[in-house]
Amino acid sequence: MKILVTGGAGFIGSAFVRMAILETDWRVVNFDKLTYAGNLENLLEVEDSDRYRFLHADICDERAVEAALAEERPDAIVHFAAESHVDRSILSPEPVIHTNFRGSFTLLEAARRRGIGRFLHVSTDEVYGSLAAPLEATEDFPLNASSPYSASKAASDLLARSYFTTYGLPVVITRASNNYGPYQFPEKLIPLMIANAFEDRPLPVYGDGMQVRDWLYVEDHCRGILAALEKGRDGEIYNIGGNRSLPNIEVVRRILAATGKPESLIQFVTDRLGHDRRYALSSEKLMRDAGWRPLMDFETGLSRTIEWYRANAGWVARVRSGAYREYYERNYGQRSVR
Repeated sequence: MKILVTGGAGFIGSAFVRMAILETDWRVVNFDKLTYAGNLENLLEVEDSDRYRFLHADICDERAVEAALAEERPDAIVHFAAESHVDRSILSPEPVIHTNFRGSFTLLEAARRRGIGRFLHVSTDEVYGSLAAPLEATEDFPLNASSPYSASKAASDLLARSYFTTYGLPVVITRASNNYGPYQFPEKLIPLMIANAFEDRPLPVYGDGMQVRDWLYVEDHCRGILAALEKGRDGEIYNIGGNRSLPNIEVVRRILAATGKPESLIQFVTDRLGHDRRYALSSEKLMRDAGWRPLMDFETGLSRTIEWYRANAGWVARVRSGAYREYYERNYGQRSVR
């Protein structure tokens, strides 16, 4: 089988590409614009494979998408490409609407015209919004997006589902909880806290830090996507959760303990606008339909992640460019310390 993967140089996309090359006999075409979070260093392990090809292109570019599908004739599209950071979407909403919605539309239209055999749309648990305990969102749970990012993903989910209902395009949608692991860009909670702890810098924690997230190791997520791609039913949505919910402050404290740093580095700052309090997913449908379940326990996954960042300080230094520093100051520099 040949698959076209959009956003395959990003954190989750590159993990999926590595898994597809190393654990299957598939051919993989990586279609990526290489924005700030896209990094071909993430794919050094597979870049010389004769089953891998990289195309530098934008999913919003209709001609580039059409040309890639015409030349490569993939059996399936796995669509990761997105602007995925909530804080960035709050600071500047336009990019998430353009990439996440318009880009998805461009891909869906091209896939429809070409008769692509399966279109797997990768989404997020954030489309369900904040849930009161002990609720867990199932796939038919109402959408209640809170941020421009989650709203753009909810809109693209609905659009993808409409292409199945209206045109019969064989669409499958996955919605995952918070991912962590090697190669994650250091703007998300876990890699940001690890990087700051190593440098004895303040660890900025929003509000009281009691926002609850379900943590999913990136390789477990990728196995879930593989399962949905191979065994999922057309037109269906599948949640992929880690079954490990923790308050953010607990995750931060565990990182400090594992890195041997004092909790005095914690700096409580003004909360994010519209910050969801709790996410929670039920993954029973994917377990039932595809036999998937998360394999990595959080304690082992966090330890492996910390050690990867410790061993790859050069990678961290290279991705934390001047543009990253400007964003960091813009997002955290103006927040009052609580």
